Amino acid sequence: MSDERIWTAAVLVIGDEILSGRTQDKNVAQIATWLDVQGIRLREVRIVPDVEEEIVAALVALRARYDYLFTTGGIGPTHDDITVDAVAKALGVDVVIHPTARAILERYYESRGGLTEARLRMARVPEGAELIPNRMSGAPGIRIGNLFVMAGVPHITAGMLDALTGELEGGAPLVAHTIGAWAAESEVADLLRQGEKDHPGVAIGSYPFFREGRVGANFVVRSTDGACVAACVAALRASIEAAGYAVTDGGI
Repeated sequence: MSDERIWTAAVLVIGDEILSGRTQDKNVAQIATWLDVQGIRLREVRIVPDVEEEIVAALVALRARYDYLFTTGGIGPTHDDITVDAVAKALGVDVVIHPTARAILERYYESRGGLTEARLRMARVPEGAELIPNRMSGAPGIRIGNLFVMAGVPHITAGMLDALTGELEGGAPLVAHTIGAWAAESEVADLLRQGEKDHPGVAIGSYPFFREGRVGANFVVRSTDGACVAACVAALRASIEAAGYAVTDGGI
């Protein structure tokens, strides 16, 4: 498994509202889950404000570092939606009105007051871009090279991800299995370490919590090999139970 090609991605979250705390990001989790199924590993997430130079700098750095880059936010109809302009600047291309995007918006808004100048902004793309279909609100996402420019609204992003399913080159999908126990991490740390050592290619994540006045932790076993995950889970369960802790399948 060490010779297997690992495909990687980053997510760039754009928006002052995320940094201010007024809006809680929900896109990172759904993009990460979707990427796992595509056989692509999410390696980095950044959040930047609605400042063009900061968006451009992040775009340039992340595109060079990872196989794929996804952005969320800043592609709506208002003046502060500047993601398209920043992407064009980062790529050194012009911003143009995509004829297919314009036609889509014209149809969508035909019975909703028509295609205004503000709504037409959602047809702007970096020159040379393709469109990502958006069945929810008409305005498409943008695909150019290894960059995918998506909406900030989670249910719209979900639809765009659905449209991209199977379109990206990736490796084997990641398989994961969760178990939990009312045990402090320090009590089982050596067991987790031994579990990874005994099962090459498997990663074990430990996620502690405090509930009902007690400490516990959930353990997520991950690998591209389902059989290895099953074997590791079985061994880990046995070792934790032997240490005196009941194990809950699926986590606590």
